[in-house]
Amino acid sequence: MPIAVKRAYDAPEESDGSRYLVDRLWPRGVSKEDAALADWLKDLAPSDDLRKWYGHDPHRWGEFKRRYKLELQAEEKQAKIRDLAEEAENGAVTLVYSSKETERNNAVALKEAVEKARSFD
Repeated sequence: MPIAVKRAYDAPEESDGSRYLVDRLWPRGVSKEDAALADWLKDLAPSDDLRKWYGHDPHRWGEFKRRYKLELQAEEKQAKIRDLAEEAENGAVTLVYSSKETERNNAVALKEAVEKARSFD
């Protein structure tokens, strides 16, 4: 099944399957009930330093992805990525994020890493 990305401020839908928040910070104004999450994977979020450096500057997107993927190489993060990839083989998975930027955010970059892990299984 495909892996989806969705803003935390968009209403959950049945088709989302298992929803995972992948931000380091909880989205403002969203209750835990409204988020309808399976889990909060803040360990898979970019480091505070990287998040602040990026600042959603579109000119930094390529370098952000490169640095973030380096952070994701840590063994404990790779294990969680493999778990997500395995879960996506059995049902819908949605990576939830809070950024206003819908095309260049950490959930999009993480989705690429999970899909890459799926292709090696």
